Amino acid sequence: MYDEYGALVIPPGQGKIRFGRQELINILIAMGVLIFAFFMILLPGWDAPTMVVLEALGIATLAVITGFLLHEMAHKFVAQKYGAWAEFRIFPLGLVLALVFSFLGFVFAAPGAVYIQGRIGKRENGLISVAGPATNLGFGALCVALGYLFPISSDLAIVLNLVGSINLFLALFNLIPIPPLDGSKVVRWNLPIYLIVLVASGALLLISWGYITL
Repeated sequence: MYDEYGALVIPPGQGKIRFGRQELINILIAMGVLIFAFFMILLPGWDAPTMVVLEALGIATLAVITGFLLHEMAHKFVAQKYGAWAEFRIFPLGLVLALVFSFLGFVFAAPGAVYIQGRIGKRENGLISVAGPATNLGFGALCVALGYLFPISSDLAIVLNLVGSINLFLALFNLIPIPPLDGSKVVRWNLPIYLIVLVASGALLLISWGYITL
């Protein structure tokens, strides 16, 4: 961060991970709604066997933790590394829409975002923005790779590839270069890095979809 005279200022506690009470409440609300929304999509029916219900709940929870929570926390932690104030806040309308769409058979959610305040330069803003999709890409790639270690028809392989494909899809979606999505800020900062993350996410998503449909 820089003061009004252009001098570098290192704020106290810079680089430390901090959470506000309101932020934690917002995170828990968003996670609860999203887990329920994904659970509704994955559940074949309320009369399903208990193990199927528990499996759907487990996959939904894992998908939300990796696809949503880690994505948002990546933005937050990188922003805090550069001395900015960064906290997650929910979009109430986005959560309502997530619930409504889940009953229609698909998930389209804008649960919230990490709000950032501070004197962040173009490079820092680009790194903060790419951190979320890059986290989804990394975890998605790991899941897809691990999925190939098990037989195609095994439950573990199916779960790994499903969670991986969700992460890769979220990476691609957030890389759409339209404000306020991450892609609009990343492409302005560094086009080659944007293209690398975009192409890698798309290629791995196609691989994971091909594996699931085998």
